[in-house]
Amino acid sequence: MQITVDHLSMTYPAGKQALRDVSLQLETPNLIGLLGPNGAGKSTLMKLLVAGLLPTEGSIRIDGKPLSACEKTLKSKLGYLPQTFGLFDELTVWQFLDYMAALKGIPDSKGAINRAIADTGLEDKRKARIRTLSGGQRQRVGIAQAMLGEPEFLIFDEPTVGLDPEERIRFRNFFSRMAQNKIVLLSTHIIEDVQSVCNLLIVINDGKVLFTGRPEELIRLAQGHVGVFMEDEANDDGLTILITSRVNTARGVSCRGVADRLPGYAQPVEPTLEDAYLFLVEQGGALQ
Repeated sequence: MQITVDHLSMTYPAGKQALRDVSLQLETPNLIGLLGPNGAGKSTLMKLLVAGLLPTEGSIRIDGKPLSACEKTLKSKLGYLPQTFGLFDELTVWQFLDYMAALKGIPDSKGAINRAIADTGLEDKRKARIRTLSGGQRQRVGIAQAMLGEPEFLIFDEPTVGLDPEERIRFRNFFSRMAQNKIVLLSTHIIEDVQSVCNLLIVINDGKVLFTGRPEELIRLAQGHVGVFMEDEANDDGLTILITSRVNTARGVSCRGVADRLPGYAQPVEPTLEDAYLFLVEQGGALQ
């Protein structure tokens, strides 16, 4: 599958411009991390990709065909977990997945439901009513419904929210295996999830794409812009440094920060992906 986003812009009726001239190319196989602050335009982009909204300008093509001409085909190949996903609390896990499989028109729905339940570790909850599940278990039900029918294109909006660390690792590995023959798009604020499994990053802020590329490429762009220093050594030299962490040590408070130009009291260190992401957003995309 190939998805082409060409000069896409979206302005809501109230006047808010959520996306500005976005162009992207997504191809199978890929595990893509979509990063950006709250309000950056990530949710709008995902709604456009699933034909939940119509763009103000630009186009989306699926394998060369306009999305408007193949919307039904796309939805038959799509698995989608939005950030807020309504579950029918009085249904059991099995009943809910059976209902979703019927909506998707999935043949052999029993086999598809069994696979989704097994893959998400819900075997012992298949007969439990959804209202009795924990937050993490409810999230797993949402992931399970997105996986029904072996879709070719999966979009997960904050899929590991509410999962404990062990579950997050399990699902990161599962997403990685799925992406061997699919397009999997993960929108998340958890940088660790992206760094662990994604081979492609899209960073968006204020409706604009600031970066597309591999995680290591973004990290390289931040080299020389990340440093550590003791808080009591800092002085007002006119340079702006964004503090990303503070750690209490025997010597005092050790700070880590990013800056366009590091002050003399900061010792340069190797950037993490989180450092690079924060610096990119702070610079407004000037790294590229």
